[in-house]
Formats: sequence, structure tokens, C-alpha cells
Amino acid sequence: MDIHAESFVLTRTEPGKFCVERIAKGSVSVRSTFRAEKPGSVVYTEGQDYVVDYAKGTLARTPGSRIPDFATNMLYGQKDFDHTKFPGFTNHPWFVWVDYKTNAKTPWARRNDQSRALSTVKKKLQTGGAFKIVSYGDSITAGGEASEDALRFQWRWAASLGKKFPKATITVEDLSLSGYSSRQGTDWFDKKPEALRPVTTLGTCESPDLVLVGFGMNDHNRGSAEPEVFKSNLVTLTKLIGERKGASVVLFSAFPPNDDWHYGTHRMAQFAAATKQAASEAGCAYADVFSTWEWVLKRKDQPSLLGNNINHPNDFGHWLYAQAFEAMRF
Repeated sequence: MDIHAESFVLTRTEPGKFCVERIAKGSVSVRSTFRAEKPGSVVYTEGQDYVVDYAKGTLARTPGSRIPDFATNMLYGQKDFDHTKFPGFTNHPWFVWVDYKTNAKTPWARRNDQSRALSTVKKKLQTGGAFKIVSYGDSITAGGEASEDALRFQWRWAASLGKKFPKATITVEDLSLSGYSSRQGTDWFDKKPEALRPVTTLGTCESPDLVLVGFGMNDHNRGSAEPEVFKSNLVTLTKLIGERKGASVVLFSAFPPNDDWHYGTHRMAQFAAATKQAASEAGCAYADVFSTWEWVLKRKDQPSLLGNNINHPNDFGHWLYAQAFEAMRF
């Protein structure tokens, strides 16, 4: 199995773990940019800049490495941190991106049957012609920390669908509400506040075939919704989409934000469960991002996946989201 651009932040000479063990010897390539062809990309040298433990599946800086040391990041080692006290926080300058081969045959996401909920979607894709996907959620769905649209999860999944259903002409439109929660998702279905205009609302969006709904990260923060209220909001929103737009819906869960972030309630498992329950009650499809991320975190550290070191996935994190969508069978 070939893995492209798995992300790491590396501290001093401490080993960082690959998502899997049993890395194929000689297959590792480490660079400073997600895309190898990006101008200015630095390719690092094994033995000089980094060392690999192929059996254990770890990567580490050497003492004289050119790879940035994550220990110099302003949020490194901070516990219960308030990000507002650290202006300019980011993880992007510290990422390295690694291509490699592995003998491990591990599913990145649990395969699940969504054929009943997505039967109309399948029929439309098989028939061919225009097929419009609309995404609606918080800042993660809006692209949070992805370096380009093509690397955002909804565009990646759309590209995968295009290969499976070549007769369909698939387009993607994002109408997300950065910084907001499921409550605003329902309240602003037809009319957004003046500060967010001029924009298309979900209620005025023309002819979506499939709507991807992803809230939860902001709902889960301190002072926000309880899981039961969150679930109710998602059910209401899903019914609105079906009744008003005639579109199929995929609800998808979020991942746990940085454990050391002050504003998280750190109970994302409950919000993921509420998302799954909402999908069941509303009769729509569910993409299990949470369990995908949970599996990866058995080995990976959180900062290696977070563009802002808090709650936004980087390009590899968006790829993990796409894997959760591709795990849906229909």
C-alpha cells in the first residue's frame, strides 16, 4: 500500500509514529510541502536529516537536522492553553510530509453500508449528467487549514465518485458557516446575518442532489449545546433539506480537538454518537469521521494532524475525512 503525504511534526530527536507499523525499507521520502512539485519544496535526506525505524514505524530528526524542531512552536508543551493568548499560532511551518510504502493492509475507515440512505444518489450517479454536491457545516467543512480546494475532503470525495461514476458530471459548492454551530445551521437556513452577506444560503441554493452536513466542533465547545440538543438540531436540518430542497443528506461526525485546548469539553465521542443517532432518526446516511480519526490517534500525535494545533485538520487530515466518506458503501 502506497501512502502519500502523511504529516508529522517532529520534536528534537524524539520519534514520531507513522499511522502504521512495518514500513517498507527504502520507500520513505520526506519533504517540506504537501505537493512534491511545489516550488521551493525541500527534500530531506535520510541519515542526515532524519532516521527511520522501519520495524516500529517511527520517524525522528537527527541532531543536525534541517527539519524544523516542533519544540520551538509557541504552543508546544502548553497545557489547558487559551489560544487567544498566543497570537500567530499555527503548525504549518513545522510540518513535514512523508510518502512511503507499507505491508500493512489496514482500512483507514470502517466500511459501512449506506445503500438504503443513498439509493437515490447511486441511481442519479449511474444515470449520469449534472450532479451537485453541497457542503454545509462549520469552519472545517469550509476548508479550515486545507492548502487548496482540491485537497478539501468534499472535493477529494467528489473526485473519487467521478472515477466510480464516469457518466456523472459532479460539482461541489460549499455554503458553510465558519465559527458557528448546528443551531445557526438551522436558524440561518434561509437568511444569514448581514455580516455573512452577500452569499447564497442553503435555502436559496439551486438544485442540490446531495448535501453533506458537518457540525459538531463548535457545538462541543464550552458553553455550547448538549449532545441531545445537537442531535435534535441535526434532525431538524436534515428534514428541512429533504422537504425544501429534495436532496439526499450525509451527516458526518467531527474528530476530537487538541486535548490540551482550554475551550474544548473533550467529549467529542458523545457528539459523534449524537450525529450517528440523528442520521438514523432522520433516515439519512452517516460518515464516521470520528472513528477514523480515533484509529489514527492510536499511534499519531494530535499536532501532526492539526493545521492550527487546535481543531482544524491539515491536508492529510482532510484526506482522512475523505477516507471516511469513501468507506460508505452504496
